[in-house]
Amino acid sequence: MANSIKFPTMLTNVLDSRHERCAQMVSDVCNLVTNYSSIAKRVNLLLLLGLFTLVANAEESLKESPFSASLELSTKYMWRGIEYGTAPTVFPMIGYNTHGFNAFAMGGYAIDGSHQEVDLGVSYTASEFTVGVSDYYYPSSVGEKDQYFKLSNRETGHWVEAYATWAGTKVPLWVTVSTYIFGADKNTDGKQMYSSYAEVGYTHSFTEDNNIALCVGANLNKGFYTNNQSGFNVVNINAKYSTAFKFGNFKLPVSASYVLNPYNNKSYFTMSLYFGL
Repeated sequence: MANSIKFPTMLTNVLDSRHERCAQMVSDVCNLVTNYSSIAKRVNLLLLLGLFTLVANAEESLKESPFSASLELSTKYMWRGIEYGTAPTVFPMIGYNTHGFNAFAMGGYAIDGSHQEVDLGVSYTASEFTVGVSDYYYPSSVGEKDQYFKLSNRETGHWVEAYATWAGTKVPLWVTVSTYIFGADKNTDGKQMYSSYAEVGYTHSFTEDNNIALCVGANLNKGFYTNNQSGFNVVNINAKYSTAFKFGNFKLPVSASYVLNPYNNKSYFTMSLYFGL
């Protein structure tokens, strides 16, 4: 009987002890799960913060990239009052700009093949002043004798120009003076003409995406702009209106220009679309 009395008590104690241990184990597991969940949340939070930081840095890097690319589509190619064919023309360009230094490569291609152009240039800007050198090359005018690396001044198809520009920051005016200093800018006798051009212009902004620019340009000596026939003449009067078509968050810059060349007694109207990266 004694044993029969003690057995249930011992079993109860054992069960109670096991129950307590199970309860403790369950409690430990719950605490572990809770702690793990807390740790996991912290890890996930850190991962998300890290991801957002990477994305933000990537976007900032893209915004601060010194490289650019653009494409212009124009109804015809006009430059400084001179018409380069009547066909629509595309102008792809890539550029690099940092700390006032700028370098670019640009092409000009008429859709009917009548005009081809490859331009390279470097410039430096300090405050309101810019100085630079540009190289213009026209494969379409060189024709079968097209040899890009033929750089002898007597035979080259390159036109190398040096220029200086002042662009006001407080007053929306600009003044540009340029001269061809090397290359194909020659008369029929092979004499270097040093054709020079000067331009003064004014820009008025109506809103952020709407502005008009007016300029007057003249050749300064007998040279390229007057077919080597005449000295100082106004060769370019230009009125250009720029705006942007909006499609949701996307903006498509456009411009329309009226160009008058008093020396040639010609007038032109052009429109352009601009795409940029």
